Amino acid sequence: MEYFTIGKIVNTQGIKGHLRIVPLTDDIKRFEKLKNIEVFMDGKLEPTIYNIEKVSYHKSFVILKLENINDMTAAERLKGHVIKIKRNAAIPLREDEYYISDLYGMAVMAETGDTVGEISDIIFTGANDVYVVKSEGKKDVLIPAVKQYVLSVNVTENVMTIHNFESLIELYRN
Repeated sequence: MEYFTIGKIVNTQGIKGHLRIVPLTDDIKRFEKLKNIEVFMDGKLEPTIYNIEKVSYHKSFVILKLENINDMTAAERLKGHVIKIKRNAAIPLREDEYYISDLYGMAVMAETGDTVGEISDIIFTGANDVYVVKSEGKKDVLIPAVKQYVLSVNVTENVMTIHNFESLIELYRN
């Protein structure tokens, strides 16, 4: 079963078992649509499932109150762990959308058919994401995630096609 990480428990909030979560999802309101979450504890292969009682917000944090977590001591045991959901519980995609996790390891091809490399990382900037493309023995190529450069993303075939902007590719490869 594939999971998506949607948050990290970074602290407690108050004394009644509320948790402070750093959201790791594009849609912070995502937590309101969930009935439960799966918390992956260190060293355990299977997650612990918790029902959500209440969702609120404080600054850039999501505050969760979970069923049977009723005091600060119980909440502190969850600190530092990640919250995941099953892929089938993810927000449905619209046309021309894809999950970020599907991009890692994706082959990147120029429109000419030349292989550029494979996406090894994604840099999240304020304006747009930037794909870091690695090719063995060569410098990384940085591809801005905008339609001007990215022609298509085919998740089924695991291939991204980009414009053949040789000057940028050569800048990074030399």
